[in-house]
Amino acid sequence: MSVKMSNPSGVTVPNGHYSQAALVSRGADLLFISGQGPQNIAGEVVGVGSMSAQAEQIFKNLQAILEAYSSSFEKVIKTTIYITDMSLLEEFAAIRLKYYGAAKPASALVEVTGLVDPDWMLEVELIALV
Repeated sequence: MSVKMSNPSGVTVPNGHYSQAALVSRGADLLFISGQGPQNIAGEVVGVGSMSAQAEQIFKNLQAILEAYSSSFEKVIKTTIYITDMSLLEEFAAIRLKYYGAAKPASALVEVTGLVDPDWMLEVELIALV
């Protein structure tokens, strides 16, 4: 199994921390992770009003799921991010970089008017290799 992240000619090179495409060879197991919100193990919302605190909790949740399947952020091939306030993107991006390191998966970022809980500022879903 192999993964090649790329920014093919003919499309713009991303300004952000992501790649335009992820090519996965045959035979790989894929892990689809549901959108994670800023909830701790007890289901309580963490960091009400704080993008950094909510992003940190979300990435801790994602890391726990990835590790449960012997995967990691380096094996993430696609992410979808739902954010309620695009002006807070830099705060989110700093936390994402902390967890992703050099990984630059294919990515979509969508500003939404609300999420399942009105205290959520962010929700993130992933697809990763196992």
